[in-house]
Amino acid sequence: MEASSEYPKVIRGDGYAVGHIDDLGEGPGFRKIRKGLDVTAFGVNAIVMPPGIETGFHYHDLQEELYFVHRGMIEMEFGDGSVQRLEAGGMARVDAATVRKIRNIGDVEAIYLCAGGKDGYIGRDGRVRPGEEQRISPIHGSGG
Repeated sequence: MEASSEYPKVIRGDGYAVGHIDDLGEGPGFRKIRKGLDVTAFGVNAIVMPPGIETGFHYHDLQEELYFVHRGMIEMEFGDGSVQRLEAGGMARVDAATVRKIRNIGDVEAIYLCAGGKDGYIGRDGRVRPGEEQRISPIHGSGG
């Protein structure tokens, strides 16, 4: 295992990277998850937004986006004038060309994750290792 010089607390191993949102930056703004964890299959960032702040309206040329609220409360306003409130655990999928704006309407810092990509779902491709029969089982030694 090794750490990156740009993100020293992110641990990298053979085929994986593990970190925490705080390992990717400080204060408000973008936390570059894609860059920090070397994600290559899609774009992904976490955004830390103070109370009372909003983004400008924007859209994309190609990538569909999925938003997931980790902490706080945001509103998403869409180009058609509709507004949706998302609290912690809330999600929204937005087509590339759909105009959207995001605002923190809560009293605390909001943190949301935004993942974007294009060209569709590849299907279920998970497999178990040879000799194993299932992907879910009780934790070894947990008494269960």
